[in-house]
Amino acid sequence: MSVETTLDVAELRELVADTLDVEPSELTDEVLLIEELGVDSVVALELAVTLEQRYRIRIPEEELGTVRRFPDVRDLLNRKLGG
Repeated sequence: MSVETTLDVAELRELVADTLDVEPSELTDEVLLIEELGVDSVVALELAVTLEQRYRIRIPEEELGTVRRFPDVRDLLNRKLGG
């Protein structure tokens, strides 16, 4: 399976929601992942691994620490994918 260079935001939202065990509708652009959805370091690491495998990228721990909301995930992936 080839990886698209254009990020499918709906697919990404579903992937992130599935990893965080929440409904995609709960994963709004405004919701805080840690404070409101209870994402801890283990879940954050699981999310990073899932994203790395799906998009064939590397997410250093310091970059993962900057992710607070879904748009941060999207922007991080866009940078990594060169979009």
